[in-house]
Amino acid sequence: MNTSSSRVLVTGASGFLGSYLMTRITAEGLQPLAVLRKASSQISPDLPFIKVGDLSLTTDWSQALENVHVLIHAAARVHVMDDQSSDPIAEFRKVNVEGTLNLARQAAAAAVRRFIFISSVKVNGEGTAVGEPYLADAKPAPADPYGISKMEAEHGLRGLAAETGMEVVIIRPVLVYGPGVKANFLSMMRWLHKGVPLPFGAIHNRRSLVALDNLVDLIVTCIDHPAAANQTFLVSDGEDLSTTELLRRMGTALGKSARLLPVPSRLLEVGAGMLGKQALAQRLCGSLQVDIGKTRELLNWTPPLSVDEALRKTAKYFLEQQSK
Repeated sequence: MNTSSSRVLVTGASGFLGSYLMTRITAEGLQPLAVLRKASSQISPDLPFIKVGDLSLTTDWSQALENVHVLIHAAARVHVMDDQSSDPIAEFRKVNVEGTLNLARQAAAAAVRRFIFISSVKVNGEGTAVGEPYLADAKPAPADPYGISKMEAEHGLRGLAAETGMEVVIIRPVLVYGPGVKANFLSMMRWLHKGVPLPFGAIHNRRSLVALDNLVDLIVTCIDHPAAANQTFLVSDGEDLSTTELLRRMGTALGKSARLLPVPSRLLEVGAGMLGKQALAQRLCGSLQVDIGKTRELLNWTPPLSVDEALRKTAKYFLEQQSK
């Protein structure tokens, strides 16, 4: 990697992905600059940052974009379960579409060479049949406001690239896990750690996941890889797991024997539906696979961390936090 003149701007730098990305970029010998809405304890005081405020149609990025060669855009209005907004798609568009394209236009005008957009597999859709993974260049089929907003941002970025010559790289991660992971993944670790019996012992789905280390490694690869320009990539660990297998291997990483009851998936889905938790049931029982063949071949990239290595690293951090 040529690091002599690469200044890299990172939005969303205080988040789960962004904070780890900043550390990795620094380790690569690059010159990172974090963009924050406000000063955050998630950013090391040794790392340079700039406060810009909200990501919107009117945000002025001129100061942040000075002498920037590559921009990694990880900030977004993220997907949330049971969104209570009166007009969810409008709220997602304000940030994920209008805010993103405002940033990209200013980046192109400031002669930023490459814009790396962290999108989502939700652009592809919500689920696959087993053995029929999503492909990076397949027709998008988003099903919720978050996925639609990410698709619209991708479309706008491709148009801007064609118009201005700024290179755009789009990366669509699947579910990301790693040290500090929250939401459902953290809940599952807590249940396993406490030895709670779970009704997930007979789920035969297949889901692609991506370890934080593997996602960050791909993003860093895309900073200067010539073949990444104006391409869309899917990313995963390269090994798909059922929910049952994931819980067993996570239990092993935690030093616990997973107590899994063999409740049929169909019963779980019916029960979740009665409780209004269809989306959660889809994540636990449904399949979502991605084919990373294009990512591997075009970039000569291989996920550096295996699933078990990544689970051990995630579990180690979790256990350290539990002991504090």
